[in-house]
Amino acid sequence: MSDVFADLVGQDEAVVELRRAAAAAAAVLRAGAAALVAAGPVSGDEPASTPGGVDPSTGMTHAWIFTGPPGSGRSVAARAFAAALQCVHGTGCGECPGCHTTMGGTHADVRMVVPEGLSIGVGEMRALVLRAASTPSGGRWQVVIIEDADRLTEAAGNALLKAIEEPPPRTVFLLCAPSTHPDDISVTIRSRCRVVPLRQPPAIAVAEVLVRRDGIAPDVAQWAAAAAQGHVGRARRLARDPEARKRREAVLAVPRRLTGVGAAFDAASALIEAAEAEAEASVTESDTTERAALETALGAGGTGRGTAGAMRGAAGQLKELEKRQKSRATRAQRDALDRALVDLAGFYRDALTMALRAPVAPVHTDTAALAGAGAQKWDAEGSLRRLEAVLACRAAIEANVKPRIAVEAMMLALWKG
Repeated sequence: MSDVFADLVGQDEAVVELRRAAAAAAAVLRAGAAALVAAGPVSGDEPASTPGGVDPSTGMTHAWIFTGPPGSGRSVAARAFAAALQCVHGTGCGECPGCHTTMGGTHADVRMVVPEGLSIGVGEMRALVLRAASTPSGGRWQVVIIEDADRLTEAAGNALLKAIEEPPPRTVFLLCAPSTHPDDISVTIRSRCRVVPLRQPPAIAVAEVLVRRDGIAPDVAQWAAAAAQGHVGRARRLARDPEARKRREAVLAVPRRLTGVGAAFDAASALIEAAEAEAEASVTESDTTERAALETALGAGGTGRGTAGAMRGAAGQLKELEKRQKSRATRAQRDALDRALVDLAGFYRDALTMALRAPVAPVHTDTAALAGAGAQKWDAEGSLRRLEAVLACRAAIEANVKPRIAVEAMMLALWKG
């Protein structure tokens, strides 16, 4: 097995910084252990302590923010850094138990917060901060990874801020967000964290990973990497999932379908329904499993005394589960729709670069001819207006405009030009 940073594609500068920080963190632990040994046995009046807080000047600090565009590997970087912190060698070797369990998601001292719904609430954050204040069971670090930290509610952000302002001596917070803009992460949290900026990995690096790690044919990997616009997960999905390729083809057929107002509304409905179907397929199995597990835990199917009464009292818990599942389905639908919009934006980007005769390769090589015809018909200004309409739709949905309304407005803008 290669080291834990092997899957962080095209981020050489970030890897160097994280390796240096992991080495500094290991040095802090060694220094603390040596100090405890030199001090001798701890008397009953003196509480045993762990090594003191980390010194930012050594390359290590207690709070980090990983920023970058979708697909740049924010959560991959955070998990790899967490593994390096738990590595017995302090390097992220990829071989020791600390690395294995962290990368596998089973390390007792590494907690992942992955929002299933549209936001991360204050209750979840308070419980997490409380648990993170405990002493590491493995003797190294408590690590808290918050994916999509831009979804923290204001109250949840305040709860996290307090923990970051007064951190436990052996706890490290790793936050992932698109940027350090106040809309994504609060200024006060940002001011107390070290920022690791990630970039969109080049298509050639993504293709190399698909060939090396997933065994995908080089020509397919190169096509998928370009079509995914540097998004590693999306590239893997396109290369391996025929259904994902069919959905992409349907999205890229949209420009040909926009022949009038009615066609624009039909195209909007088709796009929304496809996103809903994809989302439903992705969550149905997990929803069923979760509900069955909860019902079993609450006594469903039992024949013992009091079983019926226990199930009647479980209605509230089942309702809460349904609420969480509905929120997760909404998030899955918006994510599916956003992937479609990114593909559509790539098409109009190709038309724009062709209209400008820019010396850059197209994103969608299989629709380059259609994009070229569009470039001749719309010219650069028309292509740019259409690209801006797609980007405006993404921004509107992110601002909680109903997806159907936002997509219908976009389709009309694309038709009018």
